Amino acid sequence: MPFVIVGTILVLLKLLEVDPVSGWSWLWILVPFGLAVLWWAYADSSGLTQRRAIRRMEEKKVARRERDIQALGMSVRADRNKPRAHKGARRP
Repeated sequence: MPFVIVGTILVLLKLLEVDPVSGWSWLWILVPFGLAVLWWAYADSSGLTQRRAIRRMEEKKVARRERDIQALGMSVRADRNKPRAHKGARRP
């Protein structure tokens, strides 16, 4: 996304004839868009985009569960990594 934003700004500066961008070749103005295409191709082929989407879905799922548990009046465990004590387990 940053490449697209920079490219858009450069195109606007070129069209509005703002110095020093007005003197640059169109090739240099369009380079950020090419970099954006290369980045998106890499992110998609390496699975980076899919991993980010899965992580966001998992975060939403956890937030939804916590919200629903609180709405039911039950307590939400602060530390999810803490193992739960089993019922009937003997304590030393």
